[in-house]
Amino acid sequence: MADGDDRRPPPGSRLLWPLLALPGTVWLALLFVAPLYVVLAILFGGVDPILREPVPVWNPLNWDFTQFTYVWDHIVGHAPFFRPALVRTVLYVTISSVLCLLVAYPVAYFTARYAGRWKGVLLAALIAPFWISYMMRMLAWVNLLQTDGLVNRALSVGFFHVHVDWLQGHATTVVLGLVYGYVPYMILPLFAGLDRIPVPMLEAARDLGASRWETFRRVTWPLSRTAVVVSLLITTLPMLGDYFTNDLLSGSPSTSMIGNLINNSVLTPGQTGQAGAFVLIILVVSIVPMVLYVRSTRSGQDVMT
Repeated sequence: MADGDDRRPPPGSRLLWPLLALPGTVWLALLFVAPLYVVLAILFGGVDPILREPVPVWNPLNWDFTQFTYVWDHIVGHAPFFRPALVRTVLYVTISSVLCLLVAYPVAYFTARYAGRWKGVLLAALIAPFWISYMMRMLAWVNLLQTDGLVNRALSVGFFHVHVDWLQGHATTVVLGLVYGYVPYMILPLFAGLDRIPVPMLEAARDLGASRWETFRRVTWPLSRTAVVVSLLITTLPMLGDYFTNDLLSGSPSTSMIGNLINNSVLTPGQTGQAGAFVLIILVVSIVPMVLYVRSTRSGQDVMT
């Protein structure tokens, strides 16, 4: 009985963690839940017939689903006006995320395993893009990809004269712009995950006769898969709502993404509710992989325990 009493938590310890989580909970409620409810009130609200401004409806019992139904019908209905932008969003984000992973994983692996005393310098170089505005970095791409820019000049060697309008609606330009803009967000989580892999486990695999490839395939990759999933989520989610990259590097309806639909709807009088519908679709699409990831990590922890 005495041992059982000693294992009891001290008085008041049950309130400690809720109190520590209270500031973050309040912050999340004010800056996420409340704005989301505003979006829903506008989405399921009305439109002023004269000023064409949104009229939010705060009571869920009085919500009108007309604007959401309109958007949904033009995605899956007989006139799928919005479907191509959604398909392009999924395609561009998928390709960009895969390319980001192919670039970021070797960089993070080298920094975590072989950088040595230069690890701090490399980390500073990897963080450096965050010090520069995303808009400025995209504007630098505009200067490079102009018809008389450095890219076409570099390709025009000898008798070849390259004159490619890279900024005139090329899907490749948009994808490369997304990769360039978001690859730093993938490198840092991958580095954190790879750097935490115990070196003795890698040495034990080598001592047991595993080659470098076998050690990577059987030890490094399985232990880094959680970091890979986290980095993909961190990179993919902001890509889904990105509109600035496409506007700056293409500006063509043939490469528009769902973020461009949201931006255009917000700027068009009377269509703010449609923008809310697109936001809700992105939210649902974003929550599903996050919930699956949380469930997988919890099940993995349960198996370990």
